[in-house]
Amino acid sequence: MKDEIFHLCQEILPEWRQLACEDFDFDDPKGFSSFTMGIRCSKPVHPAAVLYRRLEGKENAILDFETEKSVFLTLGENDIAANCYFYNQSCRIEEFYTGRTLLPADLFEPDILSQIADRLYRLHQLSPIGLPQRPFFDMMHEKWGGLAQKVLEGDLSLFPDNEAALCQSLRDLYSPDTLAMVKRCLPDDELTFCHNDTYHGNIMKLDSGEIKLLDFEFSCLNHRAYDFSNLFAETVMQHKLAMYPYFRIAEPEFSDRELSMLISFYLDNTSYHSTRQREEAHDRLLRDTRLTLILSDYKYALAAIPLAIEPIQKIRFIPYAHARFNKFKTAYANLFE
Repeated sequence: MKDEIFHLCQEILPEWRQLACEDFDFDDPKGFSSFTMGIRCSKPVHPAAVLYRRLEGKENAILDFETEKSVFLTLGENDIAANCYFYNQSCRIEEFYTGRTLLPADLFEPDILSQIADRLYRLHQLSPIGLPQRPFFDMMHEKWGGLAQKVLEGDLSLFPDNEAALCQSLRDLYSPDTLAMVKRCLPDDELTFCHNDTYHGNIMKLDSGEIKLLDFEFSCLNHRAYDFSNLFAETVMQHKLAMYPYFRIAEPEFSDRELSMLISFYLDNTSYHSTRQREEAHDRLLRDTRLTLILSDYKYALAAIPLAIEPIQKIRFIPYAHARFNKFKTAYANLFE
C-alpha cells in the first residue's frame, strides 16, 4: 500500500520523482470509514509533507462525489480547508498541517474559541456550487439510517448476546418518529452552509498557533447553531477505558459561559446598529445552540452502528450507540415532555 501511494505522489509532485520510498516517513493509517496517512520527506523538497486521504469504500458519504469535491476545493480556495494537490474518486492528496488536533480542555481557552468562531463565520458565508437544497439531518437520516438498518436487522449474529439485545431498541434510531423528534430540536431560521462535525478532534492547532478546521465530508446545508453546539459534543466522552465497553459518558464541564463566549466571538464579525440588536442576535443564537445540543448524541449514535461490524478502536460501538441514543431521548424528554 505504501508503494502504491508513494508512486501516485511521485506522479503529481515533480520534486518527489527523483527520491526513493526510503526517503519518506509514513504515519500509521487513521480514521473510521476512510483513512488518512501523513507522509513526510527527510530531504529538502516541496512540499515536504502531504496528507493522503483514501476515499474508496466510504459508504457514509452525505454528498455525491462531485459535490463533495466541489465543496472541498471551494473551502481550499477560501483558505478554510487544506490546499489540494490531487483529487479523484479513490483518494485525495492535500497539504499537510504541522501541529496537533485539539483536546477537550482547549475548548475552554478564549483565544482558541475566538479563532474557531472566526473560521466558522467565514465558512458560513460560503455557498459552494451544487449543494443539495435539503438539510443535513434529513440526508443523514436517509443515508445513515439505511446503513444502520442493514446492521441491526441483518447482522445480529455477529454480536455477543448482550449487544444483540441492545439492537432491538436501536432500531428506533431510523424511525420516522425519531426523525420528527430531531426536527423539533432544529431552530426556526434559514439554512446555512455548515461544517456539521465540529468536535475538537476535527480542529487542529498548528505549530504557529493558528487554528484550522478539518474533515468537511459532512459539510452541507444546516442550521449554524449546530456548528456551535457540536463543538462540545465529544467533551463528555471518555474513551480507551480498560473495562468493557471501554468508554463512559461523563457529566459536561462546559456551560452557557463557553457557548456564550463562542457566539460572542462569532458575532464580532458582524456590525450591528445598536447594542440591543447585537444582544438579541446573541440571545437568539444561544437559545438555538442549547436546543441543538442533544442532536450530536443522535448523530453519533446513528454513525456508530455501521462501525460495529469491523471495529477499529477498542470500543464497542453497539453499546456506544445505545448509550448516546438513550442520552438523546432523555434530554429530549426533559426539553419537551
